[in-house]
Amino acid sequence: MNKTLTVILILLAVALIAYNVTLVNFENPLEGNSVIALIGIVASLCAIVLLLIFMTSKKIEDKINKN
Repeated sequence: MNKTLTVILILLAVALIAYNVTLVNFENPLEGNSVIALIGIVASLCAIVLLLIFMTSKKIEDKINKN
């Protein structure tokens, strides 16, 4: 996976977070569809963290292979 695809996936995850925030009912965030939106937000945040770890590991791999 190249860097461009990783950045696109991160941007898609951020867009999903923004969409799910609009679905959350802040008066009762743990009832109805708000729970599903909160799960979507957490899942998108996990995806971003995993992609950032992947990008960091690729940078480390490139530095090791360079020497």
